Amino acid sequence: MHETAAIHELDRDTAVTPDGDGRYTAELSAGWRAGGAVNGGYLLAVVGQALRAELPTKPDPVAVSAHYLSAGVPGPATVSVDVRRDGGSVATAAVDVTQEGGARLTALATCADLSQFAARSTEVRLTASEPVLPPPEECVRSADGPSEIRAFVPMVERLDLRFDPAHAGWAMSEPGMTGVISAWFRFADGREADALSLLMVCDALPPVTFDLGMPGWAPTLELTVHVRARPAPGWLKVRQETRNLAGGLFEEDCEIWDSAGRLVAQSRQLAMVPRPIGG
Repeated sequence: MHETAAIHELDRDTAVTPDGDGRYTAELSAGWRAGGAVNGGYLLAVVGQALRAELPTKPDPVAVSAHYLSAGVPGPATVSVDVRRDGGSVATAAVDVTQEGGARLTALATCADLSQFAARSTEVRLTASEPVLPPPEECVRSADGPSEIRAFVPMVERLDLRFDPAHAGWAMSEPGMTGVISAWFRFADGREADALSLLMVCDALPPVTFDLGMPGWAPTLELTVHVRARPAPGWLKVRQETRNLAGGLFEEDCEIWDSAGRLVAQSRQLAMVPRPIGG
C-alpha cells in the first residue's frame, strides 16, 4: 500500500485549472488574507502557477512586475496568460487576474529555467550584505504575536516567522522607528521554498510601516520581484526596509537570502500608508 504524498497549503491554494486559450481558473483561499484582501504575494504566486502551466519548459519566474487594480477576495478567479514571446532562454507573458467583482491584477513576467542560467556562469560579485540574525530559537515567533494581529492577518498561521528582536518592538507596541523588519522564514507545514514561492515570500512579512508605529493593512499599488536563484532547503532570511514615507505612500525594498548564503530574490513595492487595524 502506497502512502499519498501530502499536498502543501501553498500548492493547494495556488492551484490553477486550464480553461482554454491561455485562461486558467483558480480558487483564492481565505486562509491567505491579510487585512481586507488576499495577500498580494499570494496572488502573485497564483500568477506564477499559471505561467508555469503555460510555459512548462521555463518554470521559474525571473522578473515579475504587477500592478494591483483592486483588492482580491476569497473565491473563484480567472488568470489569463498572453505569451508575448517564447524563444531562446526566456519567455515573456502578460497576465491578468479577474474576479466577478472586477480586475484584480495585471502583470508582465519574464520566465526561464534558472538552472540553465546557473550552469552558464558561477561568478558572483555583490556588495549586498547577508542579514545577521540571532538563531531562530532566540527570535520572536509569529505564533506568539498579539492575537488581534493574527486575527487580522490569517495567512500568518501558514508561516513560521522568527523576527529579529532588534526590529520586533512593534509586537509589544514599542516600534523601533527604524523602517526595518527582518526575520527567519519557513512554511509552517514543512514545504521547502522554491523559485515560485519566493513571489509570496517577498510579501510575507508585516508591512515595514509596523516598525514606524503604523500597523494596519497597507494596500500595494505595484510590486516588482526579481528571482535570482532556486533557494537551497532550509530557513530563509528576509529583510525589508523603507527609506521614504511621504505623501501617503511608501516604498518597501525586500531581500531574501537562502541557507547557503545566497541572495535568491529581491523586490520593491509601492504601497499606500496603512489603514488602521479595524478601520
